[in-house]
Parts: sequence; structure tokens; C-alpha cells
Amino acid sequence: MTDVRIRPIEARDNAAVANIIRAVMPEFGADGPGFAIHDAEVDAMYEAYARPRSAYFVVERDGRVIGGGGVAPLEGGDTDVCELRKMYFLPEARGIGAGSAMMLRCLDAARAHGFRRCYLETLTGMDAARELYLRHGFRVIDAPMGGTGHFSCDRFFLREI
Repeated sequence: MTDVRIRPIEARDNAAVANIIRAVMPEFGADGPGFAIHDAEVDAMYEAYARPRSAYFVVERDGRVIGGGGVAPLEGGDTDVCELRKMYFLPEARGIGAGSAMMLRCLDAARAHGFRRCYLETLTGMDAARELYLRHGFRVIDAPMGGTGHFSCDRFFLREI
């Protein structure tokens, strides 16, 4: 991962991140109702993650944003629970260690913001993502937590941090 860097999102990254989300989610059938692709924050990720106890990072290669991921308080959840949110990578960012590096960066940010648990939700068929979550200590839980509005997600994970 020598030619790739992870850095905090900047306002100039909003369009690139929105384009990544809108390109990757349909690839996995996650473009209908109840998926994050329809969240209002998609077009303004920098502003959305400038809120307290939130952080969003981008993966950059040769000056081009090729992925991203972040953490924020879990909507409707306990104050010690954050959500790993909107972690998506273009195909060129997959299989090069960017997912693991992003996961570590997000978990470090969550700890720094005082969270004790990290929740995430995903979809059947996102097998590489599921493997990444399990490798990083997430465990499968039976039901969703909080109130994300992502009613079409069908796989849920939680990790102590």
C-alpha cells in the first residue's frame, strides 16, 4: 500500500466520495430503498462528519480518491456505540490492504472519541467486506441496533473497542 494514503476528508472530496458510493453500492445490489445510497449526507460527507464525535477518511492514490470510510454516533443508539459508516472502495482499492488500513484508522478515531463499541450493518453478498469485519474482531449479531433507517441491510456486526 505504498502509493496509497488515508487522510481525513476535505470539502473538495465531497463529489468524489458521493460518486464512489453511487458506483459501489449498485455493484452489490444496494441501490433500492433502505440503503445508505439514499442518505442525505452522501452529497455532503465532509460537512456530515464535521459533527462532534464523527470522523471520515478517504483513501487516495496519485491524488485521486478511490475509497472512504468513517465513524459517527449510532443514530438512536447508546452513547458509547458508534457506527462504522459508508466504507466503500472502488475496485482498484480492493485487495491492496486499504480496507484493513481504513478499519484501523476508523477504530482509532472511535476510541479517541470515547466510544466503547462499534456497530455496522451490511448486506448478504458483500463477502469480502464480511471477511474484513470478522478479521478485525467484529462478531455477528442477530438484529439491527439503533435507528439508521437502512431497513434493507440484513447482516449486523458489533465489536468492543
